[in-house]
Amino acid sequence: MVSKRSNSSSHSKKVVSAVIVGMMALGTGTAVFADTTATTTSASVTASGLFSDVKSGYWAEKHIYKLASQGILLGNNGLFRPNDSVTQQEAVTMAIRFAGLEDKISNNSAVALPANLQVNNYFKPYVALALQQNLLDKTSESAAVNSKETWGERKASREWITEVLIRALGKESNAASMASKATTFADNGKISASKRGFVNAALELGLTNGVDGNRFDPQGSVTRAQLATFFSRAEALNGVKYNNSAEGILTGLGTNKLDLYVDGSIRTYALDSSTVYYTSDSDNKISFADLKPYTKVMVIGSTNKTAYVEVTDSKLQLESVEGTFQKLSPGNIIWLETNNTFKEFTYDAGTSFLDQNGSKIDPAALVVDSKIQIQQETFSSAKKPVIIQVKSGVINKSGNGTLQSVDTASKSLVIKNASGAMESYTWDDSLIVKYQNQLLSPSELKNGAVINYTVKNNLVESIEVTQGVERTIRGSLYEVGANNATITYKRDGGQLEVKLLTDKPELVISGIASPVLGDLIADSLNGDQVEITLNPQDQVTKIQVMNRQMEQKKGATIVQYEPKSKLLTLLDANKKPYVVTLDEKTKLAYNSPNPTLAGIEDYLTNGRKVNITYLTNRALSLEVIYQYEGKVSSLDLAGKKLTLLTSDGKSMTLPYTNPVVQVYGKSNASLSDVKVGSEIAAVLGATQDAIQSIQVKSNVQFEIVDVDYNNSRVTVKKDGIISQFYVDKSTLTGDNGQEITVRELSSGQLLNVTFNGITPAAVQVVKLTTGEVTAVNTSSASPSITVKNYGGTTETFKLDNASKIMNDAGSALNLSNVTTGNRVEVRKDADGNSVVKVLNITNQTFWKYDSYAKEIYVKRQNVNDTSHYPLSPAAYIHQGDTTLTVQSLKENDNIVLYLNNGTIVEIQKQ
Repeated sequence: MVSKRSNSSSHSKKVVSAVIVGMMALGTGTAVFADTTATTTSASVTASGLFSDVKSGYWAEKHIYKLASQGILLGNNGLFRPNDSVTQQEAVTMAIRFAGLEDKISNNSAVALPANLQVNNYFKPYVALALQQNLLDKTSESAAVNSKETWGERKASREWITEVLIRALGKESNAASMASKATTFADNGKISASKRGFVNAALELGLTNGVDGNRFDPQGSVTRAQLATFFSRAEALNGVKYNNSAEGILTGLGTNKLDLYVDGSIRTYALDSSTVYYTSDSDNKISFADLKPYTKVMVIGSTNKTAYVEVTDSKLQLESVEGTFQKLSPGNIIWLETNNTFKEFTYDAGTSFLDQNGSKIDPAALVVDSKIQIQQETFSSAKKPVIIQVKSGVINKSGNGTLQSVDTASKSLVIKNASGAMESYTWDDSLIVKYQNQLLSPSELKNGAVINYTVKNNLVESIEVTQGVERTIRGSLYEVGANNATITYKRDGGQLEVKLLTDKPELVISGIASPVLGDLIADSLNGDQVEITLNPQDQVTKIQVMNRQMEQKKGATIVQYEPKSKLLTLLDANKKPYVVTLDEKTKLAYNSPNPTLAGIEDYLTNGRKVNITYLTNRALSLEVIYQYEGKVSSLDLAGKKLTLLTSDGKSMTLPYTNPVVQVYGKSNASLSDVKVGSEIAAVLGATQDAIQSIQVKSNVQFEIVDVDYNNSRVTVKKDGIISQFYVDKSTLTGDNGQEITVRELSSGQLLNVTFNGITPAAVQVVKLTTGEVTAVNTSSASPSITVKNYGGTTETFKLDNASKIMNDAGSALNLSNVTTGNRVEVRKDADGNSVVKVLNITNQTFWKYDSYAKEIYVKRQNVNDTSHYPLSPAAYIHQGDTTLTVQSLKENDNIVLYLNNGTIVEIQKQ
């Protein structure tokens, strides 16, 4: 691409005091030049695809993008080689392009150079032009140098680069005036006398701060990455306008385009996914969403394809005028009274009219005597109004948006309108709130609800919820549908309403551990008072019984049961008798997987101990005590007594004779396996007066190998040992604690299983969080790590002394070994302690994907290297924040693989 010099500069000449802070003596930058044997890559290709050996986030990435887009850098077979040293012939070529002199290159193939200036044929015209334009001093460059390399292939030193750049900037006079002045660097004596003035000039212009130890390191080499960043930042001093670069005012943003005001006219530039965005004061990328209209930007590319956009001044190029609105006149004229003077302003279709909250309104909605502010652009003589906003006045409008907050005490709310601006309003008692033709109270409005709203005289007049969020209502329960699919209730002060139930609505009834729909009392007169939670689809997700006056009796003694009348007479712990009635809704529990009213009758004998919950005289639940659960507090082997501390804090001592002891994984368990502190279930004999068997509770973690859904049997693996057990009598929960069925289990999942003896009582799917560590807190008070999972959700995990940190091989690590950017898998072990596994990482070159075997093949560097890896079905494949498919990977792509147990869980394309 040809660069041309112009008297008009498109770059600011304000010198930032540290253009190259902490870089080389001359800064950081990149120069890529094609030699005579290499294939050059056009600037447009380089800018969009960049270079395969420049990784996303590389410190010089911005400057490489910029100079490649301007045509100052040309690709070399798609490579950049950022850490290679720059040769003198490469540096000269870059300086010619940087100075906008490439159009002066001679096409004469027989270019003559001094005998000592031997360069590759490709670079000869550039070196010849550099001598003509005084970018090089012929006398000093022609002087004999004892070197095994030619002049062109010699590594450019820091002091030599300084001279070339100062000459390219046209600052030779600055150097000449300071040639005899010593520099302030500690190694001033090592700087060549002929270069000292140029180093002083670089210091004066703010182009260098030197290197560590206040040294200049004059003979040190310069990398390609350093040189390109140096030239990129030095453009602030350059008077060159590159023919594919334009700087102006950003006047409009649209889908895949932007409008730029340049030299009195508007240019429209096309944007696509390859366009990159930066600011002049940072090397970090920004997003398209960070661009703001009426700021100064530089655009590099063409109107058909934009490669690079840089915000050069984030200050809005606007000025404000405030006053009182008077009227609108034909011809799009608005009249404003300010300082007792009437002023007219002409607006057009591009002018935005906003209310007090920043929402767009029609110009006709302006009310006389409203206070308004007019923001005019300052970059043209027209000074066109671009924003006209009401600052105070009467608001009458309709709109739509999302509720952000509702305060019923102050009768105020905040709405995020359709354009994303926040609006604040109040209401009075005349407010009408509707949802699906139902009248709601303001207290039923929830944050996040999507609404249509009307404002009249600054008050919210009506709200219609068009897309609800979770909400709660109260009423009395009238009926539970026969198929348990619906409930009917009477709202407080309202009519009967029917709602659909979700598949597994949550039930909360005080005194009942795991209530079911049958535990609800539905009645036209005395039904439960309930609080019902509805999801956005208006389905019931939760029913909470409020203020039910239930009685609970634990350890009550049966006196008599009458099967015909179903009357049960009992004595409580104080020997006080009471009578309850059993019915088909009574929740029953005894030593049976399928309890029935007929089946429990044989257990309801005189002297039997039971736990009972009842309302008035109706039995809500009845449990025949056949075991006690708790923690062993003492074991009297001589007296054959075991004392148990139950979960409700009660202590009970139970006798035993020769109990059977069950411990998972141990075939010959005995009383010696029962320790003080052990969690157990003490199963009673038929007379409930002594322990028949002791089931020691244990927690074990397994990996599922297979699931027999028909028989509710799972095959699992632990420490390489395969075993099986049935889960039809177990409580099954998912990784978030939700109730699940056996058909929701699958191979590969981890399970935490709680055994009562050898019986799996509770089975929970282990939650696995895999992702990138974004923060590590190593403080002793509250150590933690924060992980962003592959779905984009961030979660912080607190760690303690029981937490485990290990690598993929299982070796123990410390929290100090975990750093941001690591990929980890976080889970809970069988005892509920956090386990953090740091995943393996390997850099590879992609070869192919075997879709049949679901394996990634890579190009091996050595014969013993792994050539292929299995790919997880849920693997996260991406480049930056862009999600990719495995089919989009191409041969020779540089990829980073993150492995969990040898399986790829993430591929990061470079």
